[in-house]
Amino acid sequence: MEAENSRRKFLKNLSVVAAGSVVASGNAMSMDTPKEDVIKTIKPLGFQWETQDPFIFCVHHEDFFPEGNERMGPKTGLEGRQLGQDFIIKDGYRMYHGRQVPGFPGHPHRGFETITLVRKGFVDHSDSAGATARYGNGDVQWMTAAKGLQHAEMFPLLHEDRPNTMELFQIWLNLPRKSKMLEPHFKMLWSEQIPKKTVQDEQGRNIYLEVIAGRLEHETAPAPAPNSWAADPEHDVAIWNIKLDAGARYLLPAAKAGTNRSIYFYEGDRMHLNEQELAHYHQAEVKADSAILLTAGDKPCSILVLQGQPINEPVVQHGPFVMNTREEIQQAFADYQATQFGGWPWERMDPVHDRQAGRFARHSDGREEIMG
Repeated sequence: MEAENSRRKFLKNLSVVAAGSVVASGNAMSMDTPKEDVIKTIKPLGFQWETQDPFIFCVHHEDFFPEGNERMGPKTGLEGRQLGQDFIIKDGYRMYHGRQVPGFPGHPHRGFETITLVRKGFVDHSDSAGATARYGNGDVQWMTAAKGLQHAEMFPLLHEDRPNTMELFQIWLNLPRKSKMLEPHFKMLWSEQIPKKTVQDEQGRNIYLEVIAGRLEHETAPAPAPNSWAADPEHDVAIWNIKLDAGARYLLPAAKAGTNRSIYFYEGDRMHLNEQELAHYHQAEVKADSAILLTAGDKPCSILVLQGQPINEPVVQHGPFVMNTREEIQQAFADYQATQFGGWPWERMDPVHDRQAGRFARHSDGREEIMG
C-alpha cells in the first residue's frame, strides 16, 4: 500500500514536480501428495500484491459498481467521496482517480510493462501515441511503456439497467536495462485468442486453465509484446489463471531451475499446496523447479500464477517510473516535463468511448481490430 500511496501522491503532484474450453484428461491420473516442502513464504494479500523478479507488483481491482448514468459513471453513491483520490471502498466500489467515470485518467509510465487482465467489466484505453481501445470480459492488454508513454484507463459503466461489476488484475513486468528506452508498444490478447483448457483429476473433477503467457498442458499463449522479457522462451515467463472445482486436485508442473514462482489464492475458502494449507486471499512463494499438488477446499478455488527467470538488475521505482538508478528516475521526470512523452492528443484526460462502441483497438499506426 505504501507504493500505491506514493503512486497516487506522485500523480497528484506531477504537474508541479517535474476461446471455448477443450475438455482433456491429460491430468487424470492418480496423484500422491508430494512430501517435499516447496513453500518459501506465505503472506496475506492486500490491494497491491508483492511479486518476485521479473515482476514489480500486481494489483487486484474488484468493484461492484451500480447502474451507469448517461455519462457512464455511477448512477448513485458519489456523495461523500474524495473524488480524484478515491481508494476507499464505499458502497462496494472506488472511483480511483476518476471524477465522473471511475478509473485512471492520463498518467505516464517509463521502464516497464503493464499487463491488464480484465475478468469482468470493461476498460477504455487512450494513450499519447494516439492509440485507443475498449477491452474486457476476458481480454488482456499487454503494454510496453519502455522509453515513455502516457495512457488513460477508464472503467465505463455501460449498463444503465443493472449493476456493472468490474474485476481485473494489473501486473507490472519489468524490462531489462537494454529495453527500457525502446519505443512503446501495445498489443491486445483478445479473450477468443487466449488458450483455455479443461482437464480432470482422477475423480472427474474439473480444473480450468487459462494461459495468458507461457505454456501449460500443451497450450501456448499468444506471443507477448515483441520487446518484453517474456518474448524469449528461455526466460520462462508464465501467467496462468487456474480454477479448480471444489475438492479438485491438480499437479502444477515444475518450471526451470532458477525461475521465481508465486501463487495468489484470490477466490475460494481454502486450499492446499502439497500438505501446506493456504488460506483465502493469501500468496505463496514456492520452489518453481518442483511440481506442486494443488487441492481445492469445499468451494471452487481460483489462483493466479506468476513466474519467470529474474532479470537480476537493480530496480529503482518512483511512482509510475521503474529504472535502474536514481539518476535515471530524475531523468524520467525531466523528460516527462519537457516532452509529456509525446503530448496528449485527446480532448479530455479521462476519455471514454461511445456506450455502443463494442470491443476494439485502434493502434498508433492506424491498424484496427474490431471484436464487437
